[in-house]
Amino acid sequence: MSARPRTAPTDDRHTVRAALRSPRLLRAEVLGGLVVALALIPEAIAFSIIAGVDPRVGLFASFTMAVSIAFLGGRPAMISAATGAVALVVAPVVREHGLDHLIATVILAGALQVVLGVLGVARLMRFIPRSVMIGFVNALAILIFTAQLVHLRDVPWIVYPLVAVGIAIMVALPRVTTLVPAPLVAIVLLTGAVVVAGITVPTVGDQGELPSTLPHLLLPDVPLTLETLQIIAPYALAMAVVGILESLLTAKLVDDVTDTGSNKTRETWGQGAANVITGLFGGMGGCAMIGQTMINVKASGARTRLSTFLAGVFLLILVVGLGDVVAIIPMAALVAVMIIVSIGTFDWHSVRPSTLRRMPLSETAVMLVTVAVTVLTHNLAYGVLAGVLAAAVLFARRVAHVTTVTPVDGGPEGERTYLVQGELFFATSDELVHSFDYAGDPDRVVLDLSGAHVWDASTVAALDDVRARYARRGKGVRIVGMNAGSTDRHDRLTGRLGA
Repeated sequence: MSARPRTAPTDDRHTVRAALRSPRLLRAEVLGGLVVALALIPEAIAFSIIAGVDPRVGLFASFTMAVSIAFLGGRPAMISAATGAVALVVAPVVREHGLDHLIATVILAGALQVVLGVLGVARLMRFIPRSVMIGFVNALAILIFTAQLVHLRDVPWIVYPLVAVGIAIMVALPRVTTLVPAPLVAIVLLTGAVVVAGITVPTVGDQGELPSTLPHLLLPDVPLTLETLQIIAPYALAMAVVGILESLLTAKLVDDVTDTGSNKTRETWGQGAANVITGLFGGMGGCAMIGQTMINVKASGARTRLSTFLAGVFLLILVVGLGDVVAIIPMAALVAVMIIVSIGTFDWHSVRPSTLRRMPLSETAVMLVTVAVTVLTHNLAYGVLAGVLAAAVLFARRVAHVTTVTPVDGGPEGERTYLVQGELFFATSDELVHSFDYAGDPDRVVLDLSGAHVWDASTVAALDDVRARYARRGKGVRIVGMNAGSTDRHDRLTGRLGA
């Protein structure tokens, strides 16, 4: 019998209906969406450049992803848009085959995500250890911060005071009032100061041309052949996996920040459907964005799908209808916002000396591996995969050392009993084989497995090897005490595993 996935109860205040009825909640949703839209513009342009496409492709993708996922996603208040992780995956497609193949790749990736969501791939999230999650969060914070450094190089000196003032506003204002999101105040004040004083600094408009028309429905002009599928399938699969991984980890982070639950399976297929829609409107695809999501839920206090929907709507209005106004926003203001986001995202408790002293060395090592690989590759999927593999290896090593084989004294004459205790699997099989006195034992040997569990074929092969070693010396082995699961696995495999 299958059980429905459990999620934490949803707070009644965290619904669109509640937000529409409360001016205070509605203000948080609207202003949160506006701040996110402003922060999305330079990011979408930058990711378009990474992917090798026109900035409009990234901006339209951010609009369609945000609006679609507001209805389809399983995690309210989470922001999905064009991302750097997806841009890195699809860049070779654009470079080698052009924009139409990119759009076909995005549509196929979305379809794969829908299939994976229906198959329940979201349940695999439980195999990601806490130390990997902490490493994921810390690596994201570092990447968000380092991504801002490019906007602080070779710029007029006045940029640095502007960034400092923006940071000061966002630190001080919440202590006075939370009626208006501090990031929005910082953006408005810094933009006003730059315009009034006539200061020449890098602006959003310098990042790339903003679109002047609405996106329209289109189909990629690619031949529907097996050759096309062979070209786009590897990139589509990579994009699907990276998008699911980044989205589900971000959803888990938002669950913790807001103390609410989410439907990870719905989020998985919702991301896929959003990517299909994005591809059909000529976008480059995307997934959840940790930085903009943290702006929405932490800095602005938004909690519902309304903020996500409005982020997409405001983005389109800003770049199409108010492009001239958005273009004059100084990059210093947005850099200040993202620096504050990176500081708030980093898990400072995880690196305190008191925490590191208490934490097992293996847990700290897994966190550091996750951070290092993610930061070095700029790919969250690689970092999380490396962290999970490191955790699995260290766990197997630790469990392997708690398996014991102890001779039991006082048995019948001519018989010796060994008490085997612990978890028996591939990491313990070699040690198990070499734990017996084959030459010195009597003719009858009993292996008592009442305190052990047989987990895999490696253990069954090891027990067969033990029997064979004793048999070559004319001695018999009897195995007793196995539980039902171990007995079933042993009986199905023993003597059938070859040499």
